Amino acid sequence: MSELIEQQRFMCAIGAMQTVVAISKAVPILHCGPGCATMVQGFFERSTGYAGGSTAPCSNFTETEVVFGGEDKLRKIISNTYKVLDTDLQVILTGCASAIVGDDVNSVAREFANEGKPVVYVETPGFKCTNYQSHSIVVNAIIDQYVDINYDKSAQKQKNLVNVFASIPYQDPFWKGNLEEIKRLIEGIGLKANILFGPYSKGIDEWKTVPQAAFNVLISTWYGTEIVENLKTKYGQPYYNFPYIPVGANDCAKFLSRLLKYANDNGAGLDEEKAESFIKREEKAFYEEIDNLATFLLEFRYGLPNFFHVLSDSGYVLGISKFLLHEVGIIPKELFIMEQTPDEYKQKILDEASKISDKRKISVYFQPDGGLAQDIIRGADHQGRGVLLGGAWDKQLAQEKQFDFVSIGHPSTYRLVLTTTYFGYKGGLRLIEDIYNAALATYA
Repeated sequence: MSELIEQQRFMCAIGAMQTVVAISKAVPILHCGPGCATMVQGFFERSTGYAGGSTAPCSNFTETEVVFGGEDKLRKIISNTYKVLDTDLQVILTGCASAIVGDDVNSVAREFANEGKPVVYVETPGFKCTNYQSHSIVVNAIIDQYVDINYDKSAQKQKNLVNVFASIPYQDPFWKGNLEEIKRLIEGIGLKANILFGPYSKGIDEWKTVPQAAFNVLISTWYGTEIVENLKTKYGQPYYNFPYIPVGANDCAKFLSRLLKYANDNGAGLDEEKAESFIKREEKAFYEEIDNLATFLLEFRYGLPNFFHVLSDSGYVLGISKFLLHEVGIIPKELFIMEQTPDEYKQKILDEASKISDKRKISVYFQPDGGLAQDIIRGADHQGRGVLLGGAWDKQLAQEKQFDFVSIGHPSTYRLVLTTTYFGYKGGLRLIEDIYNAALATYA
């Protein structure tokens, strides 16, 4: 008997077409029914990129292909895409129908690869996994089938170059702003960063330098682990893992200081005095803004939120909760991890969640069903003013409970996100702005 999930905050495996869309001049080639891309576009909304959403080339799998196979049709789509679009990389993603029929998509991809065309093939039928997992599958396919063949074998490893794997493009609404800020901070302590996605990446040329990195940086509770493990095996690159999104000064300083030590332990030769000076300068700017809040907080001390709930993925649940408790003074109540976390990673997340507070136990639920998560919040009775951080589906619950509401995830119907970040020093200040702006708006 199948289990239905209400208000899910993730996609099926083919949602990782957005991983491709986030690479400059890379094009997803969909070997599936025409509704798949439309579904992905509808979920992620403003996410077309260079050739995504309803503009993505698609074999439009129909009953005919189910009976006779769709390899010839796929072959034509790939060939015509090269004629119409100026592409640096094409990534073929399969849907449910083509996977069930058993089309040999790999052989079709090899035909073009043998002609020197940059084509990668990935199995992403919707029943295989969620887009959190298929993101890693797509990245590893690009590394294994394209980067490993096309990188400069004579190039030496660069002792201060790192590959960064953090926010999943588009699944994380703040991915562009996060990657920009991550790059700025990492380079601020003396490293060079390949961020691989978005406008601050050099696109495929940057991907070709992945093997030259001294080590990798994974900012994640679990998603992306398969990528850094693959790179460790393939190129002997170790990796530094920070287990959640660092929001605010405390965790960002912790993230950078640990990274600095890890880098020098692995031969980066960074100037520690200069790096520490950069961290202190960022902290000074952060706390100057916090100091400026003093009068405001005193004036509105009885009219601001004093507790919160978060419905998001594990990286944000942990990062936001630690920041709001320790640096803003808002108490975490029930927290909900929504990304359908694989069982093997749950204990690691719970161990990290136990560090949110040393005064009391925080209730953390692995609950991909938004409706069930809302029912728990609906039944809770906490004194004071609350703020709910979640997706658009949660706004009605916030109104029902008379909570303030901040949109931090999908669906993002009530918020336009372009380059906003919640990462690090700037991200912490932005989150404070968003929470208190939501509270102040109720006084209008």
